[in-house]
Amino acid sequence: MTDDITSVGGGSRPDTGVSALKGRTGAGAPAGTRGKTTIADGVVAKIAGTAAREVPGIHSLGAGMARALGAMRERVPGGGGGVTRGVKVEVGERQAAVDLDVVVEYGVSIVDVAGGVRTNVISAVERMTGLEVVEVNIAVDDVHLPDDEEEQTEPDEGRVR
Repeated sequence: MTDDITSVGGGSRPDTGVSALKGRTGAGAPAGTRGKTTIADGVVAKIAGTAAREVPGIHSLGAGMARALGAMRERVPGGGGGVTRGVKVEVGERQAAVDLDVVVEYGVSIVDVAGGVRTNVISAVERMTGLEVVEVNIAVDDVHLPDDEEEQTEPDEGRVR
């Protein structure tokens, strides 16, 4: 059985935004293949972002301004976890392309980390969605230094005791 993948939904083209995996129909088709499955771009972005963060040597995802806004958003109740921060996907009929903005840990081989990210993202997206990942573009925006950690300050003591 071969799944047909088509796109429906919003985006720059009228047929982009959500991919649909269509199975065979009719009484002779296996039950698991009757109907269609749609996968939104946001789902592919979450899978790619999670897979990228699993790779040792990745500190975070997102360019400088996106990280700053994401940090503020995470502090607001209901602001979201930012799983897709630094992730952009383009989903077509049968294929997907992924763009990632990453921050790597100081001392790691950027080439090795980028290779690991590509392998992990492609494996996760293809396994979970059935889409062929044609490319994973990685932009290394920063290197996280050990002394870049925000210093943990003691909670302010009240003025009144």
